[in-house]
Formats: sequence, C-alpha cells, structure tokens
Amino acid sequence: MWIYEKKLLYPVKVSACNPSFAKNLLEAYGGQDGELSQSLRYLTQRYTMPPGVIAIINDIGTEELAHMEMIAALFYKLTKDATPDDLQEAGLAGYYVDHGKSIFYQNAQGIPWTAAYIQSKGDPLADLYDDIAAEEKARAGYQWLINLSDDPAVNDTLRFLREREIVHIQRLREAMEILKEE
Repeated sequence: MWIYEKKLLYPVKVSACNPSFAKNLLEAYGGQDGELSQSLRYLTQRYTMPPGVIAIINDIGTEELAHMEMIAALFYKLTKDATPDDLQEAGLAGYYVDHGKSIFYQNAQGIPWTAAYIQSKGDPLADLYDDIAAEEKARAGYQWLINLSDDPAVNDTLRFLREREIVHIQRLREAMEILKEE
C-alpha cells in the first residue's frame, strides 16, 4: 500500500535548542488544525468519496502523516539538548513529567488531542468544504508559527509545510470539481 523511505519528506534542521518554540509546535502536531487531525480526517473520509476523489484524499492523508513526522523531528531537535530547568522555564515542566522529551498528541496549551477535532459527515460535498477550511486553518497556523520563530532553519521547514497546505487546498478544489462533474 505504501512505500516508506527512511528519510523525511523535507530536511528538518534547527539552529539552536529552543524548548519554548517546541511548545508552540505542539499545536501543529496534536492541535485542532494540526497534522494528526488532518491525516485522520482524510484517511477516514476516503471511504465515502466517489472513485475519482478517493485517490486525492488518500494522497493528502498520507502526506499529512509525513508532515507529522517532520513536526516530531523538529520538536525533538529543539528539545534534545534542553535541561529540565530549560523545559521548566519554557512552560514544559508538566509535559516533561508526563512524556519526557517524547512528542505527544496535544496542543500548545497542553490539551490532549480528541476525535472531536475532526469531522467525517459521509457527504462528499460537505466533507470537502470542511477539508478546504481545515487546510486554510493549517496554512494560517504555519504562518503564525513562522511569525513567532527567529530560527531561519526552522522557518525553512515551516515554509515548506505551509506551502504544502496550499497545494492541498488546490488538490481539494480539484476534487470538488470532479465531484461536481459526477
């Protein structure tokens, strides 16, 4: 079904340890508009999509899994050299007690991921409109992360992810046109 290449979709680099920014990245991983929500949304919805749209939804859903892997790599690189004091100063003391330096499905405020973040209505048109809105929110979220970061290497990765969200929006609009034709 999938071929896994043992490399990230795009190189992930950081200039320095930054647990404060790593905390912000949790939003892109396990937040309402994060990569976990995006991937599960598409991989669930594909079953009620018409044949011409299934491949598009499946492709986007699997790419979102690759995005999760990139965010996890960023988080790890931003925290791997952090001391417990650094983590406490960054507001991650409770997180560290629960998860160490492992990434966990929660948002930047510490709220665990929930299936309530995603929708699968079973109506292809309704789901595609919801998907486009979700991708726009993810794009905006990446822009806001870029605005908060002063690390050029991190921003390079975040720009890549933001641009992929734009491509997903375009692909979902193509899916909408296929649906309208059918």
